[in-house]
Amino acid sequence: MKLRLAGMPLAPTDLPSLVAFWDFQDDNLLSIGPAPIRLTVGGAPLEFVDEGVFGTRALRFRADGIRAANHLFATAADAPALNIGGSDAQVTVVAWIKREPTAYQGCQFIAGVWNEHHRRQYGLFLNLAIWDSAEQVGAHISSHGGPTPGHPYCMDVAIGATPVPVGPWQCVAISYDGEFARAWLDGRLDVREPQGDYGRNPFRYPGGLLKGDADFTVGAVARPAKVESDGRGGFIESGGLIANPFTGLLGGLAVYRRALTGTEIAGLAAIGR
Repeated sequence: MKLRLAGMPLAPTDLPSLVAFWDFQDDNLLSIGPAPIRLTVGGAPLEFVDEGVFGTRALRFRADGIRAANHLFATAADAPALNIGGSDAQVTVVAWIKREPTAYQGCQFIAGVWNEHHRRQYGLFLNLAIWDSAEQVGAHISSHGGPTPGHPYCMDVAIGATPVPVGPWQCVAISYDGEFARAWLDGRLDVREPQGDYGRNPFRYPGGLLKGDADFTVGAVARPAKVESDGRGGFIESGGLIANPFTGLLGGLAVYRRALTGTEIAGLAAIGR
C-alpha cells in the first residue's frame, strides 16, 4: 500500500535509515529491510484476523490477566541491528494498531528493546500511568539501561496528552533525536506541557541511548514480577513474567535508525486512510 508525501508516492520502506518493517501479511514474520529479522512467537500461537493496514491481515494480541497471552520477540544475538545505542543514537518506532476492550488496566507495551531483566534502550508504550498520565502514547528511553535513580522503574519518558481510543485504527509512534524524546498520535506530535522535570512531550533527554543487550519484544515485555525497597535507598527485583500486554490488532511495525521528521510521521499515519 502506498501513501503520498510531498507529492511523491512513498512506502514505509522508502524512508531512509529503515532497520526493519513488518506488514504481517504472512506467517513467517520476517521483516523487510536491509537486515531481515525474523520474530519468534511466544505464548499462545499466532492469531491473524481478516483486516489490516498493509493488506488483508493483522495480528491480534491478548491479555491473560496481567500477563500476555501471546507476544513476539527477537533475541539480541539474532537482531543486532535493533540494538540502537551510543551517545549520538537516534530511533523511531512506528506501529499501526487497533485497540480492543480489555479487563486489564495496566500499561501496554507495543514494541522496543525493553527486556527489563537486561539493559533496556527504547520502548513504545500505552497507558503508562506515571506522571499523572493514562492511556496516552509513551516514549520510554534509557541511556543507562535500568530504573531511573531513586525510583523502582524507569521514569524517563515522553508522554502525550491525548488518550489513544479503543476501536479505530491508529498510528502511534515514538522518536528520539539525541536531545528529545517525542510521542506521536496519528501523525502529530501530541504535545503535553511540562510538569516538573518529567512527563512532558517533547521530553528533554540528552546523552543518547545505551548500547544494551536486551531482546526486542512486541506485544509485551519481560520484567520482574515484583520490585521492593531494600530499605537502604535501593530496590530488589524478584521473579519474572511476560507482562504489560497489548490488547488489540497490530497491522504494521517499523523501526528506523533516526528520528523521523513530523512530515514523514504524518505521511506514515496517512496509510490506509
